[in-house]
Amino acid sequence: MNLADIQKPPAVQLCFPSVNNSCPRNVRPVLSVWTMSLVMIGAIVMTMLGNMVVIISITHFKQLHSPTNFLILSMATTDFLLSCVVMPFSMVRSIESCWYFGDLFCRVHSSCDILLCTTSIFHLCFISVDRYYAICDPLQYVTKITLPVIVVFLLIGWFVPIFFAFGLVFSELNIIGAEDFVAATDCTGLCVLIFNKLWGVLASLIAFFLPGTVMVGIYIHIFTIARKHTKQIGTGARVGSETQRKGSSRRENKATRTLSIVMGVFVLCWLPFFILTIIDPFINFATPEDLYNLFLWLGYFNSTFNPIIYGMFYPWFRRALRTIVTGMIFRPDSSTLSLFPGHA
Repeated sequence: MNLADIQKPPAVQLCFPSVNNSCPRNVRPVLSVWTMSLVMIGAIVMTMLGNMVVIISITHFKQLHSPTNFLILSMATTDFLLSCVVMPFSMVRSIESCWYFGDLFCRVHSSCDILLCTTSIFHLCFISVDRYYAICDPLQYVTKITLPVIVVFLLIGWFVPIFFAFGLVFSELNIIGAEDFVAATDCTGLCVLIFNKLWGVLASLIAFFLPGTVMVGIYIHIFTIARKHTKQIGTGARVGSETQRKGSSRRENKATRTLSIVMGVFVLCWLPFFILTIIDPFINFATPEDLYNLFLWLGYFNSTFNPIIYGMFYPWFRRALRTIVTGMIFRPDSSTLSLFPGHA
């Protein structure tokens, strides 16, 4: 091999070598491919299994058939579908920088991506409303959060994102004004969702900032009310009631940790992606591909964490998980088992 051969740049690999207008394929080092594959497959499997446990628990155990849990069931179904319908194809696209599944499925995949992520965020918002009444107005909770109210939440949480996602992608409103960029980058094997300046802002407001602001505002209010109640209990307690004061302190600390985790994980997972969605069209879509994929998968991870956050904090979830893992769920009377302490 002579010096000219050594200095000659490697040939560009194409997604479809036999197609003239094929997109270039991103050839990554083997270590990078294995690392990305392990992380993404791990996220897909954890999202699938975690939400499957929530779905099985709420549908199987009669004690869990409550309006609130139907909302959690719907969110778990959303996140489970995301792990089956969206994440595997996004993994191939992220690693290969190629789309092998056709133009029509590209649109369907992009629509389902927007739909399921937005639906999941909407469910988080509605769960925060449920928690508000449960903690801040417990006497009115049963009359406020009824099955018809949950049905309204579910209709809004599903149908608004359906019309928003499929209407936006198939009408191509999101690329009006960016046609020159789309034409310049168009090639066989490309599946990228482009937002113009208007829809970059509107889509982020609808899918994240509006429900996210409501959610964070409600949780901050819940935390404020909980602290006020704890102080009132501490003030009204007798001087010798040290156990009661310690119990109040523990409940306050637990509420602080829980709300901090809920808000922290939600904001950490989704805020970078939606900020990028707004900024990208204003910088002529100059965002590096790997940075976009990083923020996108960080958002997907929120669906991985949801069954942990909204499942593990419920005592019944641990009991249900133990029943499923040990095989007790196959007993004839397993659906009537009590999952709450103090219940026969």
